[in-house]
Amino acid sequence: MKLTIVGMSGSYAGPKSPASCYLVQATDENARLWSLVLDLGSGAFGALQNYVDPFDVDGVAISHLHPDHCSDLSGYYVYYKYHPVKGTEFSDRGPIPIYAPGGARERFSIAYGLDNGETMENQFAHVKWSCGTRVEVGPFQLEAFEVNHPVEAYGFRITGPSESDPTKRVTLGYSGDTDDCPGVRSIADHADLFLCEAAFVEGRDDGIPDMHLTGRRAAIVARESGAKRLVLTHIPAWNDSTITLDETKNEYSGPISLAEPGGVFEL
Repeated sequence: MKLTIVGMSGSYAGPKSPASCYLVQATDENARLWSLVLDLGSGAFGALQNYVDPFDVDGVAISHLHPDHCSDLSGYYVYYKYHPVKGTEFSDRGPIPIYAPGGARERFSIAYGLDNGETMENQFAHVKWSCGTRVEVGPFQLEAFEVNHPVEAYGFRITGPSESDPTKRVTLGYSGDTDDCPGVRSIADHADLFLCEAAFVEGRDDGIPDMHLTGRRAAIVARESGAKRLVLTHIPAWNDSTITLDETKNEYSGPISLAEPGGVFEL
């Protein structure tokens, strides 16, 4: 299983990165490459095309409906429908599965400006997340966990074949946006890689509860949950990422990385 960081900027697209978007890929026993996208925030769809043909994506998992995690589905809809060769208007291609919280179908239609009863059903096949939902996408198993954010929000555990030994199963945990909670600890539990948001800064954002983690608190979750590797993401462009990284010192002894666009992690 391979993780590619498409975008990691928190809350909005920054000058050096789109907002949240992550590509997870693995090959099955028949040598077929499967591609799963986690979130598709502002600015991410253009960058995604550097790493995968959008028509080769096998599913999109949306953690929650804030624009920095899902707004570029509007662009994906246009591409998937109107591409002059592969689009659904010109081919018999079926819809792509979109796994998302309740209300996503209506939200995405409104965001694009559809009216007169028109829907995206020919392009997106919506599957509603709920806590404990498990879905199979090729060699991947995804499980959703509710996390601590102001809107309905989920993080994911994705289990799939190891890059080095396809007979071995490995687990990627993705926090989505969250403050500390039981759900994010279940996501991180002995994960081979824990991709965790760290949007807040210690001593600056302490008065805002139930929204985001800091680098320090992400490291504590990783340590106490037994995660084997920590990758910090969702860092707003107004933050100094070196401060975020410094906050993890003395809290977690495993490997720690900052997510960067184009960064690749093999599990």
